[in-house]
Amino acid sequence: MSGFVEKPEPTEVPGLVHLHTGKVRELYRNEAGDLVMVASDRISAYDWVLPTEIPDKGRVLTQLSLWWFDQLADLVPNHVLSTELPAGAPADWAGRTLVCKSLTMVPVECVARGYLTGSGLVEYDASRTVCGLALPEGLVDGSELPAPIFTPATKAEVGEHDENVSYEEVARQVGADTAARLRQATLAVYSRARDIARDRGIILADTKFEFGFEGEELILADEVLTPDSSRFWPAGTWEPGRAQPSYDKQYVRDWLTSAESGWDRRSEQPPPPLPQRVVEATRAKYIEAYERLTGLSWS
Repeated sequence: MSGFVEKPEPTEVPGLVHLHTGKVRELYRNEAGDLVMVASDRISAYDWVLPTEIPDKGRVLTQLSLWWFDQLADLVPNHVLSTELPAGAPADWAGRTLVCKSLTMVPVECVARGYLTGSGLVEYDASRTVCGLALPEGLVDGSELPAPIFTPATKAEVGEHDENVSYEEVARQVGADTAARLRQATLAVYSRARDIARDRGIILADTKFEFGFEGEELILADEVLTPDSSRFWPAGTWEPGRAQPSYDKQYVRDWLTSAESGWDRRSEQPPPPLPQRVVEATRAKYIEAYERLTGLSWS
């Protein structure tokens, strides 16, 4: 059993129809047929959406995504139509709300990896492959790959794991032409973002994108290159052969698996609330990622 510890009730706004409650975002449709995405301050770990929120997290994710969309505009179009609040929306939606194109979404998590870690490392240790792609001997946790690779995954429901799949499986599901376009766009966006991050002292180890179609045009959607969808490591402390410190929910994961939390992630019991110091440290990491990547001060 996993999912929401406490599933929130969506806010009702005149003129908006609530469509879906995700781990972090609420999704609505407005009267024009556009999607309205609202990023909450919720945080998830180990397939649970925790009962404790991280202040400002939704605003950080939204504002960082907008910044990245600007950096990538010449490579791939994105789904953002407006950042204006819908009429009647609560004031606390400001800075965390996007009005977006309604797309035909591709049912694939488009993952790019430039470094070996996470589920890729587990597969590599067993077979010297990641998503069926052969890699050289001698790589360890945190190793830079010879070149970035496209390692797609299935999209899972809240409380379930995404599962890595082969490129051939993606081609079978969505067609060879679409699979090739997804791979090309994913690796192009990753390479641009990796270089931008590197100039700012940050390693983009891996990231995932979602794409949809507007007619025949492939569109970058959802969030992009945030600490929730990417592994960002400080370049100055990068050392292959060990787990790297990261700009994400590391403090949350570490506390949940510590003796102090008293929680057994293998049990069916939901995780406990986070202590204030973990909340503050996690918020600080999200804001530090935003400031280092964009060069802007958070306020």
